[in-house]
Amino acid sequence: MKRALLLALSTILIVGAGIAFAGYPDRPITYIISFNPGGESDITARLQEPLLEEVLGVAVNVNHKPGGGGAVAWSEFQRTAKPDGYTIIGTNIPHIIGQPMLRKDSGYETNGFDHIMWFHFTPNALIVRADSPFKTLKDFIDYAKAHPQVITVGGSGTYSANHLETLRLEREAGIKLTYIPHTGTGPLAPAILGGHLSALMNYSMLPAQLGDKVRVLAVASEKRVEALPDAPTFKEQGYDIVGGAFRGVAAPKGTPKEIIAKLADAFTKANKKIAEKQVPMGFVMEYATGDEAKTLVDKMEKAYSDVIIDILKGREKK
Repeated sequence: MKRALLLALSTILIVGAGIAFAGYPDRPITYIISFNPGGESDITARLQEPLLEEVLGVAVNVNHKPGGGGAVAWSEFQRTAKPDGYTIIGTNIPHIIGQPMLRKDSGYETNGFDHIMWFHFTPNALIVRADSPFKTLKDFIDYAKAHPQVITVGGSGTYSANHLETLRLEREAGIKLTYIPHTGTGPLAPAILGGHLSALMNYSMLPAQLGDKVRVLAVASEKRVEALPDAPTFKEQGYDIVGGAFRGVAAPKGTPKEIIAKLADAFTKANKKIAEKQVPMGFVMEYATGDEAKTLVDKMEKAYSDVIIDILKGREKK
């Protein structure tokens, strides 16, 4: 009789879960962005928002929780968000890889998310103001060699894609720069245009947006970005530097697979519709769901391991 009762309870739970999945979503979804308004994550979320609402049939509310290069929101998310599909968050590679490895106080774990999908890539670009004395990457590197740590380079976050690429450039070129972290891409445009920084290491979207107000010295991509056809790659100029930010969206760990699949389908449909708007803005569209989403995290973790190992070794020597 006890066994029969357990079987009955299990059946009720399974049926109840099935009904819950079938009825999902039936109330608004909160979509958290870990950076300031105006950056790539925010722009993408704003484009996605009405399309997601159309597919899912409920309101999708974009909220911002900037700080720590994303760590503030990601740590709170992993601590408090319920795995029911009603709170989701934008994620970035390599931020979610580098921060937990390099900062004991990051407050979250790389594998503490259930990834819904990765939907685009923006390669890093070394950017200066249009009237900068640095006309080429060679000018920049020659000056940095002669004047260690004098050049200030702004970027989004600490141990983020921008920061790690700056460290990689230092390593590859044998130079020392001074990296200045910001809470997102939004504050970087006024910082460089106002002359408060020597350069930026930021994503391909920013120079596409700023146009002739800035000059791109190099882009960290395998080939030239469609929106920046005149900007040479680092590889073209003799430096094996390829990297940037993959952006995606995740749910709390333990979210039912059926809900993850429904959200992945909605985001896939939304992103295919916004691709024609994003490509001219400097985005490179990439899609990875399911096992491919996790594989991408593992692949990029290996790609950045050389820089991270160098940082950790440097700390041990101090």
